[in-house]
Amino acid sequence: MDSIIVTGNGPLHGQIPIAGAKNACLTLMPATLLSEEPLTLTNAPRLSDIRTMRTLLESLGAEVAQMQGGQVLSLSSHRIDNHRADYDIVRKMRASILVLGPMLARDGHAVVSLPGGCAIGARPVDLHLQALEAMGAELDLRDGYVHARAPGGLRGGKVDFPIVSVGATENALMAATLARGTTVISNAAREPEIVDLAQCLRKMGARIEGEGTHTITIEGVDRLHGATHAVVPDRIELGTYMLAPAICGGEVTCLGGRIDLVAAFCERLDAAGIDVTETEAGLTVARRNGRVRAVDVVTEPFPGFPTDLQAQMMALMCIAEGSSVLEERIFENRFMHAPELMRMGARIDVQGGTATVTGVETLKGAPVMATDLRASVSLILAGLAAEGETVVNRVYHLDRGYESVEDKLSGVGAKIERITSQ
Repeated sequence: MDSIIVTGNGPLHGQIPIAGAKNACLTLMPATLLSEEPLTLTNAPRLSDIRTMRTLLESLGAEVAQMQGGQVLSLSSHRIDNHRADYDIVRKMRASILVLGPMLARDGHAVVSLPGGCAIGARPVDLHLQALEAMGAELDLRDGYVHARAPGGLRGGKVDFPIVSVGATENALMAATLARGTTVISNAAREPEIVDLAQCLRKMGARIEGEGTHTITIEGVDRLHGATHAVVPDRIELGTYMLAPAICGGEVTCLGGRIDLVAAFCERLDAAGIDVTETEAGLTVARRNGRVRAVDVVTEPFPGFPTDLQAQMMALMCIAEGSSVLEERIFENRFMHAPELMRMGARIDVQGGTATVTGVETLKGAPVMATDLRASVSLILAGLAAEGETVVNRVYHLDRGYESVEDKLSGVGAKIERITSQ
């Protein structure tokens, strides 16, 4: 099992390219199931989760080719010869549930395993199922699988989510494109990944209005055609690498970054004493003179502070002047990185969904263990600012969401290497 060794090495300088968004690409790939014509995705990230989704789509009969080193995906679903998404594949990644809506909309039936994923809370799929039922789907849950039917095809309906759900909004949006009549999704998620999906579906011939707001209206069409679409930059990777010079000092430009993707995050950085400047190349980040100031953080759905940047922000607050309070409102069990940061000398008190962090002047390198995707990179960030050597174990989590993290950080002066165990 691989480990990553990080040694504090002072300020960082240079440029880091930002990859296409993992969460956007994992949503765009199942959209191929809606059409018999090819879908081409450019700016695709090269990650293990993308490979898992490829395996799932191929198991259903889709053809997937990776070109230009994996940054271009060519997908074709001119035939779907299997409508069962098996547990052995689905359990590896929660985004697998996103094949349910497209298959049901196109062919009127699908059998999809209930998904697995990382251990940061239950994240049930009931909202996905409620949305499909609102469009006339007949659902039966048995033996760990969702058995879905729509013998006469899906029909437009009113989908009113009791809470905001990104995945359920995506599933409902894709399914509604081929439903007869008009579908209105209320309390829809507003994330950039939703906007990106809607833009791609519109290129495929879908009739969609309101993406990026809480109400999305879809007028169903008889068929969708092929398209080419560039995946939006990954706002979580962007925010993560913006924190590297914030923690270490120096100045780093994140190529392709946009403030509109991370506005709430940038506001917290500004309050902490970090300058963010938008240029044609991307976002340039530099720490102001003196120590970082403690700031409070509350995670919220977009456009609020992203839950997927909470662990990384905690790493910054560990060395900030003063005390900060981080409140997690999206997922339970998402402070599992706190005990590992405490092994490095951080002062953190977790009470339920709230963590109070009292900054220390210096962290100390230590062996630590990644517990999930975002926790793993928070430990790397902490190691960049720590005295001595930090060994991050179980970094297979990291590979699900970060492409070439060692190369990108070493390229701006970090001392970081991957050790592959036999």
